[in-house]
Amino acid sequence: MNESLLRDLVPAVIGVLVRRGADFAAAEDAVQDALAEAVRVWQDDPPRDPKGWLVTVAWRKFLDAARADASRRHREVRVEAEPAPGRGEAVDDTLQLYFLCAHPSLTPASAVALTLRAVGGLTTRQIAQAYLVPEATMAQRISRAKRTVSDVKFNQPGDVATVLRVLYLVFNEGYSGDVDLAAEAIRLTRQLAARTHHEEVAGLLALMLLHHARRAARTGANGRLVPLAEQDRCLWDTRLIAEGVDVLQAALARDRLGEFQAQAAIAALHADARTAGETDWVQIVEWYDGLVRLTGSPVARLNRAVAVGEADGPRAGLAALAGLDPALPRHTAVLAYLHERDGDAATAARLYADAARSAPSIPEREHLTRQAARLNARLRG
Repeated sequence: MNESLLRDLVPAVIGVLVRRGADFAAAEDAVQDALAEAVRVWQDDPPRDPKGWLVTVAWRKFLDAARADASRRHREVRVEAEPAPGRGEAVDDTLQLYFLCAHPSLTPASAVALTLRAVGGLTTRQIAQAYLVPEATMAQRISRAKRTVSDVKFNQPGDVATVLRVLYLVFNEGYSGDVDLAAEAIRLTRQLAARTHHEEVAGLLALMLLHHARRAARTGANGRLVPLAEQDRCLWDTRLIAEGVDVLQAALARDRLGEFQAQAAIAALHADARTAGETDWVQIVEWYDGLVRLTGSPVARLNRAVAVGEADGPRAGLAALAGLDPALPRHTAVLAYLHERDGDAATAARLYADAARSAPSIPEREHLTRQAARLNARLRG
């Protein structure tokens, strides 16, 4: 198979899909799925017309995705902008679809990726970013998952842990502002909590509620990103905070700690502080220590470094950051922040500018650019 030919054909195939009515992002995503299919079948059966083959397959995948998205949006019209308190409504077909896509024939990672794509409405690019892998790698993973379940009967639902992982990632995409799915994720997690007393289901619901409570304060005028320390805490939703804390306390009382409960406990400590200066960073570090033991997650280690920097000073935070992979998303931004706290404005300004170039969203890129400009102005003055 000629991989350079594939790469050369991509812009033309995307152009055909756009002219047929697909928006650019959807066309790009469909072409990525088609490329993954080409990698699989062209070795044994190369087409006579590679471009025509790619156009046909990509257009079919675009239509499949559009139908899935339309179905998802139809379900979402029943969801209010903000989640109502209390127990969830009766379980609907959406939650059942999550369980069915988490099929026992798939690995947990593949099941999560497939569900996010087929039911959650996320693009391949968004899923790849969540998993910290290249988009092409994720496209192939999703294609393999589709092939695995293409001939099986969806009568064996997957396990709760896989569904929780999917709901967590869907919520994170909604919370980031890229796709407004946060309220839908909370709705489905409420339903799941209503049908099971699993402590990690409660932990995830508490985590979602506590984060969602801060949503109104996360952006300012013109969509500007507002860091946690600078947020107007009067805008936080005290009703959601109270519910999240109650759900978390009930889960912790079962004494079976999991990663979502640990994350929710950290969010609760932030919510409990009347001002940023009153945040109990020492206790937050202790919860991050537990979270790292539970998961070994590099993202948890990165966030722990920030907490250590607040609790024990920026030098301690830099030391905690030293062993992490610099390619980790937001690593450079954290490094910049800790250097600024340590008084090294020149290094911090350079790092903020570097971090802006690789920021995962426009608001974050603009925020980091402003941070760099602010420090450069101070250095010039």
